[in-house]
Amino acid sequence: MNPVVGWALAVAGIAAGYVGWGWPGVLLGVTVLVFWLLLQFSRSLRVLQRAGRAPVGHVDSALMLHSRLKPGLSLMQVLVLTRSLGTRLSESPEAWGWADAGGARVRLEFDGGKLQRWTLQRADEAAA
Repeated sequence: MNPVVGWALAVAGIAAGYVGWGWPGVLLGVTVLVFWLLLQFSRSLRVLQRAGRAPVGHVDSALMLHSRLKPGLSLMQVLVLTRSLGTRLSESPEAWGWADAGGARVRLEFDGGKLQRWTLQRADEAAA
């Protein structure tokens, strides 16, 4: 979801709370907003904790990762798929990489925090 839409919905919810119940409604709206933000923060921490326990830049199967990727994924969504932190390959364009035990590699390029391009390099291609 677009962050602008999310924040617009939050403001609309707080305004609806004010119209319906006055200041107690605003307090309820702010409480719900803070709760939602805490849920998102907690989810992010769980993803990063799990990824931090795995070897950096390693996935079980680079081919399976490659098949599950789609344009527009955020880096946090990619971390959920890989269950490990990637190896930074370059800063411009922002590129991250993961490899499996067989030597296959996946290179992901992000633009504006969203996945734009990815390539799979199989182990036999790397040797040639």
